[in-house]
Amino acid sequence: MTKTNDGLMARRQAAVAQGVGQIHPIFTERAENATVWDVEGREYIDFAGGIAVLNTGHLHPKVKAAVAAQLDAFSHTCFMVLGYESYIAVCEKLNHLVPGDFAKKTALFTSGSEAVENAVKVARAYTKRAGVIAFTSGYHGRTMAALALTGKVAPYSKGMGLMSANVFRAEFPCEMHGVSEDDAIESIERIFKNDAEPADIAAIILEPVQGEGGFYAVTPSFMKRLRELCDNHGIVLIADEVQTGAGRTGTFFAMEQMGVAADITTFAKSIAGGFPLSGITGKAEIMDAVTAGGLGGTYGGSPIACAAALAVIEVFEEEQLLTRANDVGNKLKTALKDMQAKYPQIADVRGLGAMIAIELMEDGVPAPQYSAKILAEARNRGLILLSCGTYGNVIRVLVPLTAPDAQIDAGLAIMDGTFQAVFQ
Repeated sequence: MTKTNDGLMARRQAAVAQGVGQIHPIFTERAENATVWDVEGREYIDFAGGIAVLNTGHLHPKVKAAVAAQLDAFSHTCFMVLGYESYIAVCEKLNHLVPGDFAKKTALFTSGSEAVENAVKVARAYTKRAGVIAFTSGYHGRTMAALALTGKVAPYSKGMGLMSANVFRAEFPCEMHGVSEDDAIESIERIFKNDAEPADIAAIILEPVQGEGGFYAVTPSFMKRLRELCDNHGIVLIADEVQTGAGRTGTFFAMEQMGVAADITTFAKSIAGGFPLSGITGKAEIMDAVTAGGLGGTYGGSPIACAAALAVIEVFEEEQLLTRANDVGNKLKTALKDMQAKYPQIADVRGLGAMIAIELMEDGVPAPQYSAKILAEARNRGLILLSCGTYGNVIRVLVPLTAPDAQIDAGLAIMDGTFQAVFQ
């Protein structure tokens, strides 16, 4: 029986909980680098990258070979029962790659949400405090504690009632939407005056570049002020680099561009080239605040995912993908700014490295009414895109860094044609 997208969608609707979203009504048959083929044989250029998971592309040969070799040895022991060298090797690599001129230690998990929740656990154990400050429009995951940190109710916590207590919301600095860096710092000071004294706050967590929130980057000056504030009050600074990490912003971690280091860094997504791996790396004395058994998980640091991660790190070095990320980002921004000159609905083109966003506005107001149309029109033309943003009015580009220039150019041409069709 021939498989079709419509047939699989009908089966999905009957079998899968509706809370599990799906942006595009297509089903993948196979993929390679930045190309995806659906079950009907149609080819697409992938500018989504599994939501920033495929910086090294679909099935990079080196990652594929490393996983195959690991499968010939063993697939699972649970590191907490029987250890294996690859887990240690990944931790050693991350201790070196995460910015900060201090001794570091790492713990590995499976998902980005797990990394965030464990970062908070470590901060609480170290400080003996319970409160956490997060920022408006931040995204930190869908599990309960991570969801309390996520600064967007719909769709993530809609209908679920109030989230965990002890989380306080500061304003994320975004000049485009009227929040200055002074406003953001003052919002933290208001929390200290009105909600919780500094001695009650274990950690401040933020994304150096907001992901789901719209790809807004903080400045080095703001991060320096936040670092000083944390140092003054004994608060742990957590950089959530789940989406920004593994080279997307042109440095292996975005915090390398911020002039200061976080106490704990979370990572996941592209670190293992499509295999589920996450973790936290932080100051050794902070990381060791949790006693043995307080961190871990049955699948955390899976040997297959660890093999993939070590291969990903090698690929970055061998193929100079950090340089490539900046080259790809410049190519994208140049072409998209040319489109901005043609289409007044494109209010902004921005991004660090190859983490690029297009913000849509009309008459100075966010214009989310165009986003779904753009995604559908681009898909019909053979390009997979994603939207994001507090108002749903941001189109984001997360093309694999390994995509050839000709394919990126073809994707950009589709975007141009899409904008012309939707805006005119």
